[in-house]
Amino acid sequence: MLKVLVFMPVLGAAVVALLPARRAIWLWRLAMGFALAALGYSLWLATGFDSAGPAIQFHESRPWNVRLGSYFALGIDGIGLAMVLLTALLTLIAVLMSRRMEQGARLYFTLVLLLESAMFGVFSARDWSLFYVFWEATLIPLFFLIDRLGGPNRQRAALNFFLYTLGGSVFMLVALLFLYDAAPGHSFAMGDMAEGGRDLPLNTQLLIFAGLFIGFGVKMPVFPLHGWLPLAHVEAPSPVSILLSGVLLKMGAYGLIRAAETLPAALLAMQNWLAVLGFASLLYGAVLAWRQQDLKAMVAYSSISHMGLVLLGIATLNVAGLTGAVMQMVAHGLTAAILFLIVGLLYQRTHSRDLADYGCLLGRAPRFAFFTAFALLAAIGLPGSAGFIAELHVLVGGYASWGGWIALICAGMLIGAAYGLRVIGRLCMKGLPPAEIADMTRTEAVAAGILGLAIVGLGVWPAPLLNLVAGSVARVGRLFAG
Repeated sequence: MLKVLVFMPVLGAAVVALLPARRAIWLWRLAMGFALAALGYSLWLATGFDSAGPAIQFHESRPWNVRLGSYFALGIDGIGLAMVLLTALLTLIAVLMSRRMEQGARLYFTLVLLLESAMFGVFSARDWSLFYVFWEATLIPLFFLIDRLGGPNRQRAALNFFLYTLGGSVFMLVALLFLYDAAPGHSFAMGDMAEGGRDLPLNTQLLIFAGLFIGFGVKMPVFPLHGWLPLAHVEAPSPVSILLSGVLLKMGAYGLIRAAETLPAALLAMQNWLAVLGFASLLYGAVLAWRQQDLKAMVAYSSISHMGLVLLGIATLNVAGLTGAVMQMVAHGLTAAILFLIVGLLYQRTHSRDLADYGCLLGRAPRFAFFTAFALLAAIGLPGSAGFIAELHVLVGGYASWGGWIALICAGMLIGAAYGLRVIGRLCMKGLPPAEIADMTRTEAVAAGILGLAIVGLGVWPAPLLNLVAGSVARVGRLFAG
């Protein structure tokens, strides 16, 4: 069942690649069809998932390289399924917002569908060697999407992204080979490596975890491993930024949760250091976002801040904090997507990302003004949004782990709120109106509305998502209880 999900976008990419490039609208319709099919299939999988059932469901495994102990093994738990649903939704939004893509449309839609397939593979792989293959497979379409279709500095941004991520992946690969060699059984299966990893001496676990953390920390990204992110976001096409910030960053956090299952003693030993790095990322990203005039750079730096909150949730090593981390992964994916969507549409109309060039949108572009204010308030974590539920869980989990030190995290969140209120004041309150700017079209408003409904829906009624991830989070939390 999961193989159909993973390879459905590959089939779509092959069909798009074989069609003539003259009619871009037909390429878009075909890509939309496959993106809709992937979302529908993932929703169907969610209806068949039993959150109180086995840890890994829809499991299937076939020998890949028996001598090496490597298998093409797919399976999914609640956390992975939440990320699959997020991937399917944001890919659909990214394709929907690419309707006007004319130049290079065939290459663009082919690469987007291949990227979706690789991301599905990362979240459903149950073998570390297969996980690594899918992890690296995301680099290729992203590199060409930025390098061929990005902004003026696209080649520098693509190379920077590729070298950063590939460098981190080398550390991750070496760590996995150490774990493979040290664990009994010599198997890359996640379950087998987790059983072996938990029995390793603390020093060995710490060494292996260091390599994994570098690989996952670059992707999240965690301060100071974030250097590739702002430039890649600024130069990438806006629909690609939706996937880059909405899903790709979550791959690092997802991998870190899998590392916690495999090396629990190392996580316990490094708990406070992870919290320090998470707080540094939260504060650093918020301050730099507040100082930006380029709206796309502001959203990019805010992503560093939000992923710092995810790291803090993971570092609590308790059920409340881990639940908050997973909720924040979903909430940030949705809010970052709507922010990049708005910034991309504004850039299409004004050919500028400078905050000073927009003026007040309220008079001439009320849809823009509404969705901009909504998205920024959701990013702040306003009550009624998914971000509020996530932040509340992280704070509860953080208080259980660190007590009064949680006040520092609250201060960091307040600084994060400052950049959002600053932009709302500039774009949605009183001020000089822009000279000429067309408001959002019906299609664009529908795309933003879908994301907005998801944000409010999870903020008002978070029970479905909380129930979906509860069993998986509880199993991870039990490794650190007592």
